Amino acid sequence: MQVYDELAMLFDDHDFADLFPIQGQPAESPARLALVTLLQFMEGLTDRQAADAGRTRIDWKYLLCMELTDSGFHHTVLSEFRTRLLTHEAERRLFETVLDCARSHGLLNAGGRQRSDSTHVLSAVHAMTRVEGVTETLRHALNTLATAAPEWLRAHTTSDWVDRYGPRASAYRLPKGEAKRRAWVDRTGIDGMALLNAVYAESAPPELQRLHAVETLRQVWVQNFMLTEGKLSWRENDNIPPSTRYIGSPYDTDARYATKRTTAWTGYKVHLTETYEEERPNLITNVETTTATVPDDAVTACIHASLAERGLLPDKHVADTGYVNSKLLVASEATYGVELIGPTRSDNRWQAKEGSGFSAHDFVVDWESQQAICPSGKPNASWAPALDRVGNAVVKIKFATTDCRVCASRTKCTRSKIPRRTITLRPQAQHEALQANRQRERTERFAEEYARRAGVEGTIAQGVRSCRMRRSRYRGMSKTHLQHLMTATAMNVVRMLRWLAGESKAETPVSAFARLYPLAA
Repeated sequence: MQVYDELAMLFDDHDFADLFPIQGQPAESPARLALVTLLQFMEGLTDRQAADAGRTRIDWKYLLCMELTDSGFHHTVLSEFRTRLLTHEAERRLFETVLDCARSHGLLNAGGRQRSDSTHVLSAVHAMTRVEGVTETLRHALNTLATAAPEWLRAHTTSDWVDRYGPRASAYRLPKGEAKRRAWVDRTGIDGMALLNAVYAESAPPELQRLHAVETLRQVWVQNFMLTEGKLSWRENDNIPPSTRYIGSPYDTDARYATKRTTAWTGYKVHLTETYEEERPNLITNVETTTATVPDDAVTACIHASLAERGLLPDKHVADTGYVNSKLLVASEATYGVELIGPTRSDNRWQAKEGSGFSAHDFVVDWESQQAICPSGKPNASWAPALDRVGNAVVKIKFATTDCRVCASRTKCTRSKIPRRTITLRPQAQHEALQANRQRERTERFAEEYARRAGVEGTIAQGVRSCRMRRSRYRGMSKTHLQHLMTATAMNVVRMLRWLAGESKAETPVSAFARLYPLAA
């Protein structure tokens, strides 16, 4: 009821006119469906529960401007509405409409400060071992073909396949011994290859090759089996694709396995960016959904590009180490005029970690003359552009062996059997930005600014506890991203209502025991 009193209807049917054909069967009001979708994510309801609430709850009828006798709509309409959003690439429309509403109320504008963080998201599929995944992929393909071409499939399979691939694959059903399990895998590989050969034969119906389950079967077999002299064999664990490409489940081919410190999961990551100003509510301005294996610093540029496109770039963007590197420090300022604030990764070479040796910042570098002077006053012998192991541009600077061999400070510089010091630097702009940021990290001003980044973790906690953001409702990254956008939209509406109602921002709670010592002092 507050939504209608404070923000009116939020959506209008004309906002979604391009999603529906001009002619045909009359559709349910898209503005009403958008509001129901918003309420659904605010309260964590399923489609059936949301449809029932639209029929039975007076507060919902008040917002939706429905007569008390209105019987509502069938719950499948909500799924159809979400499908329309994805089909027309309009998944951000509800999210953007609420942000426009915030702008009209003076609660959001460009500039100021924003902060980002990410968290893991579990996919809506079972985590399976390789053997389970291969067996279930073949089972999924068989079930799909049984629906699409039952007579064709009957002609290319035998009844004993039903015993092997009829029930769902699970470790409980698989043979227990290593030899028996390997025999099971070999048999499954041969059966799957036979099915693929039949599907891709010239006599097979061409539409079978276009089935998503068949293409998934082909990819999974390439990833897990190999042909050696015409014989199919099981790939060992060190001979399969990395987790960035490996398909773990046929039901969600976008989900990936990843680990972060002590957390291991199969699914995705969600990246939230929000404002944080004293005179305005904290509102989520950007949502990015990636596979679980994508590093955070690969998303920073996407966040800035998205904010720039919508006129919401901040002056300062605060994030943790995962979102910051030397290249991004330069690009954020040069391309978007955004000051990226966050701790950079420390120098892990022994000279810097132990603090008793000469690290790279102890060398005086003249970029114009391409010359570096070591702490003992000796110039470099060579200066060569190169690429590091991940393809980033670097400069490798080497010093003469004759100088290093007789140097009194050699033990502080290198422990190599070949007495020659080499330092690797980023290109000039990145190197200088990195050094400047490391100097800034030691200041009290940086510590005070960065401390406020922790507030975005509260936003993630709200999304997890109120909207179950860490568990995907749907299968596939596009649908999962839509879920995250709807979750962020619901959270923004709640925050706007609380702010307009005069509710102040919550402060970080401090336990009773922790309060004792400041009071005693």
